[in-house]
Amino acid sequence: MLVAKICRAGVSPGLASLVRTPIVSTTPQFSKGQIARLFVSDGRSSYTRTARRRATVVEQATAPAGETAFNVGKAAVAGGALMGLGGLCYYGLGLSSQTGAIDHAHLWPQYVKDRVKSTYTYFGASIAASAASAAMCLRSPVVMNMIMRQGWVAIGVSLAAMIGSGMIVQGLPYKEGFNSKHMAWLVHTGILGAVVAPLTLLGGPLVIRAAWYTAGIVGGLSAIAVCAPSDKFLAMGGPLAIGLGVVFASSLGSMFLPPTTALGSGLYSVALYGGLLLFSGFLLYDTQKIIKQAETYPMYNIHDRPYDPINNAISIYLDTLNIFIRVLTILAGGGNRRK
Repeated sequence: MLVAKICRAGVSPGLASLVRTPIVSTTPQFSKGQIARLFVSDGRSSYTRTARRRATVVEQATAPAGETAFNVGKAAVAGGALMGLGGLCYYGLGLSSQTGAIDHAHLWPQYVKDRVKSTYTYFGASIAASAASAAMCLRSPVVMNMIMRQGWVAIGVSLAAMIGSGMIVQGLPYKEGFNSKHMAWLVHTGILGAVVAPLTLLGGPLVIRAAWYTAGIVGGLSAIAVCAPSDKFLAMGGPLAIGLGVVFASSLGSMFLPPTTALGSGLYSVALYGGLLLFSGFLLYDTQKIIKQAETYPMYNIHDRPYDPINNAISIYLDTLNIFIRVLTILAGGGNRRK
């Protein structure tokens, strides 16, 4: 046992052979000082090995970025597209044993149809309001200078404006007619349009192309959600929340580590391609959630909180906006950022 412990501590084979030799003299072969120096030396060597391993990890993380992270991201998106196409064919052709929302939509009462219609009306109006806000910002150099200003203060103000306005609009109760709820909704969509405005500097043709691609993705995913069984994607809430945390952390990490490094490119790929897959999943979830709430929410007000089409529209609007931003970034060459 003593031999094994000393060998694990890094003692040379010659010293181990001395330990195995029978002790003839009563005088110890090693003094206490020698033994102390032995273990101190071993501790230093362990510290040196740990430091070298840490240095190796740092060198690997800061090494120049390769193609691996971006190729994995592209493959994941391609796999997700194939799964989506397969799901559309499977559910669209009626191969599932369960019926989807589209199969019994003709049985909906009129109030359910009105709820779904008003939700998607606000969804389209949200996109139009953000587009108008972005166009107005592009015509004002002062506003664009404020939006494109770098630094933690500018980032903090933008995040506070987006999150704060979103919380306000979702906290207000919905009422018929133009009121404070609608004003908060227009302010929120206007702020998001202003934040997206700098991306339009990539060029009009590229923005239009990304918009068409986004429309195709959103339309295809919405068709899958409508054709699939009503609760097929409603169980995805937990995994999607975890994925959102991973993508958010990757986005923050990519702010500190440039995509020109190996670790930075991995984080950037997760935020870009992983975010595209994540918000595609959120769109499936939110679409079925809208249908479920439209069908099950009581006709009569509960605590003066009627069915809220604006809040439901904001959910799929944010999914669409995130998909558009990532599609535009990929088309602009953001998936190969190694400058």
